[in-house]
Amino acid sequence: MPQFEYKVVPSPRKGEKAPGAKTVAERFAVALSTLMNRLGQEGWEYLRADALPCDERVGLTGSKTTFQSMLVFRRSLDASAQVPVTPGLVVVPEPAPFTPVLGAATAPVGVAPALGPAQSLAAE
Repeated sequence: MPQFEYKVVPSPRKGEKAPGAKTVAERFAVALSTLMNRLGQEGWEYLRADALPCDERVGLTGSKTTFQSMLVFRRSLDASAQVPVTPGLVVVPEPAPFTPVLGAATAPVGVAPALGPAQSLAAE
């Protein structure tokens, strides 16, 4: 059974300026694709985005719960499956027009992987 390590990073909050990206949605798509391409070059495979609760302190004794948008990536721990990292420019493709879809949310598929420290293959 393949072994994976996981990486969770915050979703971008702002868009990035790029030629042809004029709307907020297009600029956000550029920021997201830049982040995903950079991690992809390091061998990380995008799995999904999640909005997870986070408790924050407010004042001296109060707290509130906010939701943070996180992106989940994974890569194989198998040495033969590692992607070599090659430095260079990331070419950002022209973002596709964004069309929001309204309707009922769909149920999640499968079970989320357990997050934690990477396990060494030598320990087995």
